[in-house]
Amino acid sequence: MAQEMTYPAHVRATLTLGLPLIGSHLAQIALHVTDTIMLGWYGVLPLAAVVLGASSFFVIYVLGSGFAKAVMPMVAAALGRGDEAQVRRDTRMGIWLSIAFGVISYPLFWFSGPILLALGQKPEVSAQAESYMRIVGLGMMPALVVTVLQSYLSALGRTQVVLWATVAAVALNAAVNWALIFGNWGFPELGVRGAALATISTQLLALVVLGLYAGLLPDLRRFALFQRFWRPDWQAMRQVFRLGWPIGLTGLAEGGLFQATALMMGWVGTVELAAHGIAIEVTAVAFMAHVGLSSAATIRTAQFQGRGEALALRRGAITAIAISLAAALATILAFVLFPRQIIALFLDLAQPESAAIIAFGTSLLVVAALFQLVDATQVMALGLLRGLHDTQVPMWLASISYWVIGIPMSYLLAFPLGLGGVGLWLGLVVGLACAGISLMIRFWRLAPKPVQAREPALQAGE
Repeated sequence: MAQEMTYPAHVRATLTLGLPLIGSHLAQIALHVTDTIMLGWYGVLPLAAVVLGASSFFVIYVLGSGFAKAVMPMVAAALGRGDEAQVRRDTRMGIWLSIAFGVISYPLFWFSGPILLALGQKPEVSAQAESYMRIVGLGMMPALVVTVLQSYLSALGRTQVVLWATVAAVALNAAVNWALIFGNWGFPELGVRGAALATISTQLLALVVLGLYAGLLPDLRRFALFQRFWRPDWQAMRQVFRLGWPIGLTGLAEGGLFQATALMMGWVGTVELAAHGIAIEVTAVAFMAHVGLSSAATIRTAQFQGRGEALALRRGAITAIAISLAAALATILAFVLFPRQIIALFLDLAQPESAAIIAFGTSLLVVAALFQLVDATQVMALGLLRGLHDTQVPMWLASISYWVIGIPMSYLLAFPLGLGGVGLWLGLVVGLACAGISLMIRFWRLAPKPVQAREPALQAGE
């Protein structure tokens, strides 16, 4: 029997996988920040149109990315069992499903103008958003296939290439934005259409880089990922679909939670909404640490599950949770000690509204200190459960926590109880805490006991 890993060994393995994934998620945020800054230089109307279009793209992407994210634990488990054929089968059908979703979802982008008008958006904003979305919608398919390849390579431990491909995409995005939004370097000035073309360029670059790496790297050729790619594998497709659709809906439920909170914050006031937007950006950056660690936990849990190593699985889970909580505590200290300085980074202090935004944003960051612990807990629990191939019950637990508990609590605290914007965030804390606690309890109930280490892998969710 192989010697059990020590906790320091688990820490090293988790960070080796997790740190590049954290970096790639932060680079992904840099793409959004770059677009926002450069369109802010170009004009207010184009910025509003692209913010609207990009957020709409993201909502649809989150729904479709469930199939891509399902590939990660499936590949890791197959690799743990030594079943290289299944690695290929699952990844291929994840690509097939992602391509299908990209095709099916495109009409939403093509007819986005009338949809946005029906949702009460201004005609001039809707028109520019439609111009953006008709182009950027063509990038849904490559974006999802890139996510499949990222999941595949991450499950194989190739997280460095995922990081550097994302960093290269950030650099290309900035360069193409500069050329096509403003008409620099002899290129035509395309405004929002230039931003859309820049986004597609980054997606295609990442697709080419990761596709060539996955298909041609000598160490990975044994998986023959693209050999007879056109042949359907209905059994593997059903497995990826069954695991993936709840992941997509869970992400949609969580994203909708924050969108609904932003809407209600707009009822409180304009200054409060501006402060909310800044505080959400700050917490999103901090959250990337937990997302990367959660993905690493998914991979390692699935590998241990595939090998039937129950003790290593539980120790690995404890390690990932401990690292995530340590990161959360560091963020809490920053939010409590330096809230004004953090909020001020996002503002022109000469503007008359800045003082009020800083004052309210500071109170939100203090609440966000609580936010960090519960948000870290829920995303880590989701990652661990995905490692056990358990996604349907977690979808319901998370959705109930977000929408049946979190949103009503936010409304109650903010308006009937008169706590305003701070009450909205306290409601978020309650909803996320319910998700984190219920999901963690489910994981530890499903995680195989050490006495089961030599038995076949547990079928989670039964």
